[in-house]
Amino acid sequence: MPLETFHTSAPLTLGVELELQLVNTHDYDLAPYAEDMIRLMHKTPLPGSVVPEMTSSMIEISTDICHSAAEVLHQLTPIRDALVRNADKLNIAVIGGGTHPFQLWHQQRIYDKPRFQELSALYGYLSKQFTIFGQHVHIGCPGPDEALLMLHRMSRYIPHCIALSASSPFVQAQDTAFDSARLNSVFAFPLSGRAPCVLTWKEFEQYFDKMTATGVVKSMKDFYWDIRPKPEFGTIEIRVFDTPLTIERAAALAGYVQALAAWFIDTQPFTPQEDDYLVYTYNRFQACRFGLDAVYVDPADGSHLPLAEHILRTMDQIAPQAERLGAAPALQMLRSEVQRQHNDARWLRERQQDEQLLAEVVRQAGLRFRGGS
Repeated sequence: MPLETFHTSAPLTLGVELELQLVNTHDYDLAPYAEDMIRLMHKTPLPGSVVPEMTSSMIEISTDICHSAAEVLHQLTPIRDALVRNADKLNIAVIGGGTHPFQLWHQQRIYDKPRFQELSALYGYLSKQFTIFGQHVHIGCPGPDEALLMLHRMSRYIPHCIALSASSPFVQAQDTAFDSARLNSVFAFPLSGRAPCVLTWKEFEQYFDKMTATGVVKSMKDFYWDIRPKPEFGTIEIRVFDTPLTIERAAALAGYVQALAAWFIDTQPFTPQEDDYLVYTYNRFQACRFGLDAVYVDPADGSHLPLAEHILRTMDQIAPQAERLGAAPALQMLRSEVQRQHNDARWLRERQQDEQLLAEVVRQAGLRFRGGS
């Protein structure tokens, strides 16, 4: 199958997808209610879409094309409110977070959809272990070469995205000591990690043709890269975010990467190169393991500094673009949390220390998602 033509889109437009957990309100374990929830959601006119995911205790919501973080939040709010209303009807709850704190993967059911069944046949138990929850952010690009340049520039800032969104410290009732344990599950897939460092669409087409010739790849969906081009949308798709506990944080994260992308376009700060990736996996690990307490190795000069310091410096650099795009409130929200070394993973651990029972942590995360404390 040939690579799809890259459809141009307005630069810096946004699209946001959120994978969400469905839990019962008895013991707050995952509950296989995706089909019922989708049926109810389709009765209400809403922006974007609501679709199933790999297992039947997951759903994915998405926005339409947006132009600002404020518009993302404006679209996510009625979707969130409808989710809450319909969950109440089903006596379940909807929560964010990158992992469910104590679900058992072998108890999950693959959603009855041909692609999910095919993936289950191919990947075996990994498919059920893929009951993890992420936020994807699409950034509009005017052309394919610009998209690849944007993708590889953004790769230097993947640790920012991981640490700011990290919300998966618990797996199967254990504190993993990771802020984002979710990405360890993604890394198990053979076509995950980083995209090849090519900067022209012609080179990328050649790479894609070689991969399809092996029979390993049939379409772009087969790549589970941290960032991948989406030619049918005219975007790049950043895939490393854990699903935040609130839609407000999800919108703020979208505003952050939009301002970062605008800074790339305005200043052309550097030309990506293969050597950028010498420290990519190490920086990625640091952000997953330690979150905002991570160490960041600058690929340009090899210097080591606290990741939180690198994020704050970057926020200073992109402040003019954030102001122009209306993303200044988003940056301020994230900045205040970086300054006090706080993210959703820290919030979940604090609740666990206070409450001891992970079911109570999940219950409180449900209140947080619906706009509670």
